[in-house]
Amino acid sequence: MGKKELAAMFSQNPDQYYKVALFDNMGFVRRQCNLCGKHFWTLADRQACPDHENYGFIGKPPTNKRLDYVNAWKETEKFFAKNDHEVVRRYPVVCRWRDDLYFTIASIVDFQRIMNNQVVFELPANPLVVPQMCLRFNDIENVGLSGRHYTGFCMIGQTCNADAPGGYWKDRCIELDYGMLTQGLGIRPEEITFVEDVWMGAGAFGYSLEYFVRGLELGNAVFTEFEGNENSYRTMRNRIIDMGAGLERFSWITMGTPTSYDCCFGPIIDKMLEMTGTERNSEFLSKYFGTVASKLETAEGNVKELKVILAREMGLSFEDLARMVAPHEAVYTIADHVRTLLFAISDGALPSNVGGGYNLRVILRRALSILERLSWKQIKLEDVADIQIDYLKQMYPELDEHRQDVRTILGLESSRYTGSRERMSSIVTSLKAKKSGELEVSDLIRLYESDGITPDYLAEQGVIASVPSTFYTKLAELHANVASGGIEKAKPVRGLESIPATELLYYEDESLREFDAKILQVIDGKFVVLDRTAFYPRGGGQEPDTGEISGVKVVEVTKQADVVIHRIEGNGGKLQEGQNVKGRVNGKRRDLVTKHHTATHVINSSARNNLGSWVWQNSAFKEENYARLDVTHHSALSKEEVQKIEQTANVAVRRNLPVDIKFFDRGDAEQKYSFRIYQGGVVPSNSVRIVNINDWDIEACGGTHVRRTGEIGLIKIIKSERIQDGVVRLEFVAGEAAVNYMQNQEAQLSTIAQALGSSREKVLESFTKVMDEAELAKRKLRIMLRTVAETMAKTVSENAKSIGDAKLYSTYDEELDEDYHIAIGEKAIEIDPLLVYVALVAKGSGMRVIVFAGEKVRKHARAGAIAKQVSAKLGGSGGGDERFGQGGGRLKEKIKDAFLSAEELVKQQQPERKP
Repeated sequence: MGKKELAAMFSQNPDQYYKVALFDNMGFVRRQCNLCGKHFWTLADRQACPDHENYGFIGKPPTNKRLDYVNAWKETEKFFAKNDHEVVRRYPVVCRWRDDLYFTIASIVDFQRIMNNQVVFELPANPLVVPQMCLRFNDIENVGLSGRHYTGFCMIGQTCNADAPGGYWKDRCIELDYGMLTQGLGIRPEEITFVEDVWMGAGAFGYSLEYFVRGLELGNAVFTEFEGNENSYRTMRNRIIDMGAGLERFSWITMGTPTSYDCCFGPIIDKMLEMTGTERNSEFLSKYFGTVASKLETAEGNVKELKVILAREMGLSFEDLARMVAPHEAVYTIADHVRTLLFAISDGALPSNVGGGYNLRVILRRALSILERLSWKQIKLEDVADIQIDYLKQMYPELDEHRQDVRTILGLESSRYTGSRERMSSIVTSLKAKKSGELEVSDLIRLYESDGITPDYLAEQGVIASVPSTFYTKLAELHANVASGGIEKAKPVRGLESIPATELLYYEDESLREFDAKILQVIDGKFVVLDRTAFYPRGGGQEPDTGEISGVKVVEVTKQADVVIHRIEGNGGKLQEGQNVKGRVNGKRRDLVTKHHTATHVINSSARNNLGSWVWQNSAFKEENYARLDVTHHSALSKEEVQKIEQTANVAVRRNLPVDIKFFDRGDAEQKYSFRIYQGGVVPSNSVRIVNINDWDIEACGGTHVRRTGEIGLIKIIKSERIQDGVVRLEFVAGEAAVNYMQNQEAQLSTIAQALGSSREKVLESFTKVMDEAELAKRKLRIMLRTVAETMAKTVSENAKSIGDAKLYSTYDEELDEDYHIAIGEKAIEIDPLLVYVALVAKGSGMRVIVFAGEKVRKHARAGAIAKQVSAKLGGSGGGDERFGQGGGRLKEKIKDAFLSAEELVKQQQPERKP
């Protein structure tokens, strides 16, 4: 049974599910649509449901109030506050409290938590209303074109637990929503139609009443009464009211502007039209966008087909119509995309090529591509964001705090896009030259993913006729909002079903190293379960304790649900169920791991303070002698940035800040400390352990920690690298491990000084002298190479293998370096323009790949493509341009395969001979 069948089942019993007191009191009549069969409630004499109604409010709003975006919220806030609802601040658009979502996609998501694979509702107040910004990326291609689609929008959430104090059910809900429309917005009762429907979410669903005015759906009141799915469900313990209404639509219905963008982005649109010199013809825009917004669903999202029909009706050519609406579509699209980026970056997300950041980069580059296509150099995305902040800070004052961060990220991404233009132009020129037919959506996705080329840019350059309507949807689907980690989990130990939860002594007293316990179960002779334990299990990136249980070594500790499992060495024959035992934790290891864990918290906040508010913990690992922290950041760190992070972290250590640890109700912790507590990930319990380093860093964390930061002693960052787009790794040591590292560095410095015949104080001076001498020797070698290069190059050409119209020379060299092969390769293709030169040069434990392609062959055999394929065969990566390519790999046993792949690629890329 699907949604349609479920709706039909509910509609068979309207008195139980849909009829509310308001309908009787006001005289609403239930009718069935003569076009689609849906049931609806109305005061007017109408036979069809609003799904088949054109927008009748554009240019003639049915209200006695005119409310722009901000004032529409103020009116809503006032109405619900007057009716005993607590007004809750919006939650972040980055959904930190759910590990199955990147972004907050609906207001009800604010209050949903996942426990034991079930959705539970946790409300900070009852009842409440929230102006929740939501992000969705399933309709990107319609944004700006339809007049009503958004990637970021405000969903007014009217929420309550019907079975808790202060709660109410459907009679009161619809009474309030009706009051909001009539009193708050000033809509006449006969304009309102309620349509019966069903809403289905993650693990819960209910029947609903959507309310419409002149064809526009304003909101949907969902009565969430069942949990499970449509085929297997039961009544929930607590019924939830989940009314979601579009603030953009509340404003639009009162203003009657040509598009919802005009009233919701009011001053932003006005400023951008002024900057671009675009005139606004309200009558034309109302007719055009009114039809597009109403008919887009029936046209299955094909805006181009609608434009063709509209052009004919308006007596215009398609080209003239497209030209007239293009600047307005562009302004609307940019306004939407920048607002989405503004909220996402303010809440800690970064545009990138991975995870949820992928969708952000898609819309950012789409906006930049539009600006470039229209030659609107006077508009900068960061300036548009400033105007948005100035307008929205009345509703969302926190945006002003992140103004500079947003400017930084948008400016950086814009410069990266501009910097890639030369490469993009070269690729487009190549595509035009091939003339291989219309590109498929899959081709466009490949071009975007590999080279960052948007289809908007390809359309502008004449490579494609227009942007396919499915492009951005399919692109978003490839990077769906599922934040699954991909980490392989250990197989669960079976047979624990009847075992009670383990008493966790390491939380009662972190200094405890010896304890008495009773064995509850021994599984397969190697897994021991105690009734109580001081052994800390692996979790949150912290490696587990080791030690002994009555003389038997404990080599690993894990936690499965509420049970701690100790894996022991050998078969554990001396340990029996029911036996009283003594546990001993390896104290030295625990102390070192504990210092590394607390140091992770200190460095995380230090990185955020020095780099920007977008820094979040991505992952972490803490062991005895080493730790690492991965944080979100847009670029690789400079030496100076790393030093600053380290210095700031050690200041926190020297301040000897207290580390306070307390348990909180999850909702209380979120409201008190914000969602920054979820640095280490989602907490699958409504009891949250908060580690507060004197307000320096506050996180929900289950790990072990020192009592004061001074116990850490010293933090030393030993390495920094960018491990993926948008993520930087910091490797560090703390405590005794940091002292040992520094002493080892001192010893190595002394050895180097001795080898250079110098003192430690003058080692840099001596090293510089040696390097200068080495560089002089290299220059002499290059002079010698130029002398013999022509002779060697001729030999290369003579010994090359002919492949069609091309020639291939390949060699593996363990003696001569890459400078030699670069000199010879360059000269060889100069002498023989049909030559492809491939050299593998031994370098340490791996190999360097050097490829040159002659002028007459490179159109068909690109050096960069050959270098990439050869490097891949060797287990590495490579690339380059048509003339020169390079790369590397480590699989020396694959040298023969690498050469064969180069030969095969040259063969494949030969032009077909004419008969």
